[in-house]
Amino acid sequence: MISFDNTEIAFKYKSDKDLLRAYRLFQLVGKSWLVRFGKKMLPIAFKFRLPVKGIIKATIFRQFCGGESIDDCDNTIKLLHEYKVGTILDYSVEGKVEEDDFDATCNEIIATLKKAKGNQAIPFAVFKVTGISRHGLLEKLNDEENEILDKERAEFAEVFKRVDKICNYAAKSGTPVFIDAEESWIQNTIDRLATSMMQKYNKEEVFVFNTYQMYRHDRLGFLKEQLRQAKQGNFKLGIKLVRGAYMEKERERAAELDYPSPIQPDKVSCDNDFNSALNLIIDELDHFALCCGTHNEESSLLLTELLKNKGINQDDSRIVFSQLLGMSDHISFNLAHHGFRVAKYVPYGPVKEVMPYLLRRADENTSVAGQTGRELSLLSKEYNRRKKHK
Repeated sequence: MISFDNTEIAFKYKSDKDLLRAYRLFQLVGKSWLVRFGKKMLPIAFKFRLPVKGIIKATIFRQFCGGESIDDCDNTIKLLHEYKVGTILDYSVEGKVEEDDFDATCNEIIATLKKAKGNQAIPFAVFKVTGISRHGLLEKLNDEENEILDKERAEFAEVFKRVDKICNYAAKSGTPVFIDAEESWIQNTIDRLATSMMQKYNKEEVFVFNTYQMYRHDRLGFLKEQLRQAKQGNFKLGIKLVRGAYMEKERERAAELDYPSPIQPDKVSCDNDFNSALNLIIDELDHFALCCGTHNEESSLLLTELLKNKGINQDDSRIVFSQLLGMSDHISFNLAHHGFRVAKYVPYGPVKEVMPYLLRRADENTSVAGQTGRELSLLSKEYNRRKKHK
């Protein structure tokens, strides 16, 4: 039996000093007023070049990021691999607007694939379409009824080339790539790109994954429709299943612009759709590869039970569990200890550039009920266990 309460396994890779540092950090990000203050003040601090980089790098950056460059991540990659946990290198730079920046980001993503090639410690790569495309362009293309200018068509053709270049390299190098989900007002564009790549590259094996955010009430239906298309088009679906990371922003925008919120009415509905998706995928596994990206213990255990009931090996190449670096180690390391395939997202990039990612992590820990409390209780439990055994 897997127990996610086994803190000895969960935190074996952490020193006593690292345990205390993580505990103090989660105490801070659990304070919603402090997170709100930080979100307002950090952009100002960077604008006026105040000396905050060192503080950020020693605290929240150290907890949730692998480093500022690919090579900076080597120690994290090695450490995770020692405990049978893979690394997904995530170049977490976003919000650029220039074509040269998009090309540079595309090349950086290719660099992560090159580092992963033939390296068992790095089983996947990942990218955000907003890292290689202007956000406003994706938003305009989201509604297919919008009138698109010739220059916008040409601009999007370049975006398509970048996405295809990444997916082509993933297929040739044998390292699957995740296309991350983003806000609903650009997700239709991303879904069309991802589907076209899956149709092209997922004929025999799965090299391209799209991401499905189940906090949206329409995603289970979308998944079923995608399965129908995959069967009809004779390609396989790569599914990264998550609950989602933009919930508060989605609700605020829907209220501000007076349209129906795409978000589930409550957490129970989200959990039910997530677990229904797991059941559907495992029932139809011949048509899927799955990355179960969740910090939810119940859904993680459900998937282990579904695999057992279907007689599917724990280390089946079509199934992987994934969590973010610095979070839910009790899930990641206990699953890996019991022979399941597990990989951690390891974001990297210049401190200033990855601040949007880091602030989302802080938001997640304050807004998800019980998230911070669970992390704190497990860290405390392990620290006390070690004290007793000294």
